[in-house]
Amino acid sequence: MPRHNSRGIGRVSYLLISVYVLLMVAALVSLKIGSFTGSHSTIPTTTLPPTMIGADGVQSRAILDENALPGTTTWRVAPNTSTTAIQGFANATNAQIGQNLDLYVTTKLPSYYVEAFRMGWYQGKGARLIYTSQRQRGIDQPACPVDGNNMVSCYNWKISAVMLVSPKFVPGDYLLKLVGSDGSSSYIPLTVWDPASTSTYVVVNRSIIEQGWNTYGGFSFYAGTGPCIQDNNSYPVCNRARVVSFDRPYDTGNGSSDFLTNEYPLVALMEKEGLDVSYITDITLATYPNVLAHHKVLISLDHDESWTYEERVALQTAQAHGLNAVFLGAAAMVRHVRLEPSILGLNRQVVDYRNSYEDPLYGKAPGVQVTGNTWESPPASWSPLPQIGVQYSGYLAPNVFVPMVVSDAKSWVFQGTGLVNGSSLVNVIASDFDHVISSPGEPANLEVLSHSPVPVSEGTASGGIWNGNSYSDMVYFTNPVSHAGTIDTGNNVWVGDLNRCTTVTYRACPAPQLITITNNILRLFAKGPSGLIEPSVANVASISPAGS
Repeated sequence: MPRHNSRGIGRVSYLLISVYVLLMVAALVSLKIGSFTGSHSTIPTTTLPPTMIGADGVQSRAILDENALPGTTTWRVAPNTSTTAIQGFANATNAQIGQNLDLYVTTKLPSYYVEAFRMGWYQGKGARLIYTSQRQRGIDQPACPVDGNNMVSCYNWKISAVMLVSPKFVPGDYLLKLVGSDGSSSYIPLTVWDPASTSTYVVVNRSIIEQGWNTYGGFSFYAGTGPCIQDNNSYPVCNRARVVSFDRPYDTGNGSSDFLTNEYPLVALMEKEGLDVSYITDITLATYPNVLAHHKVLISLDHDESWTYEERVALQTAQAHGLNAVFLGAAAMVRHVRLEPSILGLNRQVVDYRNSYEDPLYGKAPGVQVTGNTWESPPASWSPLPQIGVQYSGYLAPNVFVPMVVSDAKSWVFQGTGLVNGSSLVNVIASDFDHVISSPGEPANLEVLSHSPVPVSEGTASGGIWNGNSYSDMVYFTNPVSHAGTIDTGNNVWVGDLNRCTTVTYRACPAPQLITITNNILRLFAKGPSGLIEPSVANVASISPAGS
């Protein structure tokens, strides 16, 4: 039998103990250094889980880390700065890492440069500077042609610059800031999306409705100049565009359309809380309908009015498989549109004749592809009620706000708010509003969370009127088979209201409880099909006045 080398074993043990002591000393030194440098944790970030349950929903380590990076306020257009001396657009509303983006810019200035800002929280500064271009030569582009459908398209512009969406572009919502040599500036909005994302929440940026309201060059779906081109209706105006193009700048929001009012406040809130969120556009959803299969919650933003058939089918399929949906704005899915290519690329034009008889596809294509004033209009005849629970019911006059009145305070939605039935949250509801209607398409288990009078004298209402009022209804319902939950706020400025609660740059906050309500929704919906935890309870019969 061989003899053990006790001396050899002693040496090995001594070496192991020495290494162990050295490692412990190094760890203690690291801990001490961490305490001096202000570190809040001795655990390396790489060992932390990518997502975790937080107080306001599922958090993402990546989003938390991203918003801890230095922010800047230089993304803002300075007061008294010209936003028309330099304007532009990109050849895509959404882009992926590795994609080259063509920029079309018009200016009489000798030069300009481009800055790309990722929008988020960033210590309250609002954005992080990701990219700055070299100085580019200014080009005074020609006037944009108008076709027989009153579509304005700047396809005749020259490419001014090409920007690579490099790996530095963390997926998210971006504002590209065009900065002229005299300080003039304006924006180009862009969504950088990740096809491989499996984030809990997916926010859908509303490119289609933004373009529908864009009057750059004189025409939108809602306004026009000159004589009637087809019908003689007074509304919608007969000289409106029947097709609008993304191949032109936006004429409002300093070039960002309504991103800063109807989208960004929710983006800032979710990124501030480090929630596990990613971003796509409605065009992304129409082009890649299976993208929703990788997420638990779809978030539709304020005034998400125009939907394509492909979008609706994508959402319907996802809801049937358990996807929860949040419609933060009223008037969702009202308008029936379709996409078509332009000279500059796929899905660069939005078609909405409003009068289906004018649509060249009328009588030649399935009704779901023929555009109309609403989705309920023939030949599509597809009510949005089964998908959103309520119906568009009118709009308040500009700058008129009415209170939100709680009707089901025991609901999980109002947990932690201190609200009771009849509580009134002032200055919450404005613009378009939605209302519960009696219809076979209404979900059987519809739960009305708030039932808020809207005086007809303060705006325009369609449908029933009770004692001079219509109503704005916030509703919740769950799918009896997939258990997917759906919420519609019935209020078209919910996201804008969040801005008033989180900053001091706008009018007084209408109700701090709105943030709590929003977080309650995000927290429950992140857990999967909400009907498995909080099934909706029908209460329409208890609403007063009866039938309202």
